[in-house]
Amino acid sequence: MSDDIIINPLSTEKSLRMMESDNTLVFVVSRTAKKPEIKEALEKMFKVKIIKINTLIKGNQKRAYVKFSSETPAIDIATNLGLM
Repeated sequence: MSDDIIINPLSTEKSLRMMESDNTLVFVVSRTAKKPEIKEALEKMFKVKIIKINTLIKGNQKRAYVKFSSETPAIDIATNLGLM
């Protein structure tokens, strides 16, 4: 996706629940990506405002939990990505 920072969105039951309840999407990102780089890449890619990013390394994947501002529903972004 954007400069090899964002690898792909993650579509699991948990991520879909988080999208509906917390306006949050989950992305698999590069293991070397830092939070500011992830935020910049996503804001440029989708032209949205991001409130918060949490990262988690699970197995050999690094996941970014991205909370969007209230003006930007996560469901709209998921629809554009083809997750919905």
